[in-house]
Amino acid sequence: MSMEALQERIGYRFHDKALLERALIHSSYANESRQKIECNERMEFLGDAVLSIIVADHIFHKFHLAEGDLTRIRASLVCEKSLFEFAQKIQLGQELLLGHGEEQTGGRERPSVVSDAFEALIAAIYLDSGIESARKFVLPFVTEMLEHEDSLSFKDYKTILQE
Repeated sequence: MSMEALQERIGYRFHDKALLERALIHSSYANESRQKIECNERMEFLGDAVLSIIVADHIFHKFHLAEGDLTRIRASLVCEKSLFEFAQKIQLGQELLLGHGEEQTGGRERPSVVSDAFEALIAAIYLDSGIESARKFVLPFVTEMLEHEDSLSFKDYKTILQE
């Protein structure tokens, strides 16, 4: 694991490196550890909320659409598929601390594992220096994806059927 290289890739330097390390600890690694260490699940919870407010605020100001449309856009930006793509851009999977079994079964490439770690990383940045730093980290991914709107699933299956 190279926390220095990851900080270079994400363009953010942690004041408290322990936050970054915790964001990279998968529960399988924590469970196999001889010491009691905290995994990234709590940070994932917080990161999900921080991500949601950042994305909601951004699209609220960018688009003058009805609530249902804004909800669909937000959902497509914060879904596992999108977060996995964002995480791949910074090669997050290669930095994760995984347990032996998770490592052997391809956890570094598993969308659920890597997208959860991306949310934990958002929380780590937020806890380290606040919402504006988290926003600076998240928005480039979001704006790039919004520029390629065809890659987003703005319409859910029910809407397509109704149309």
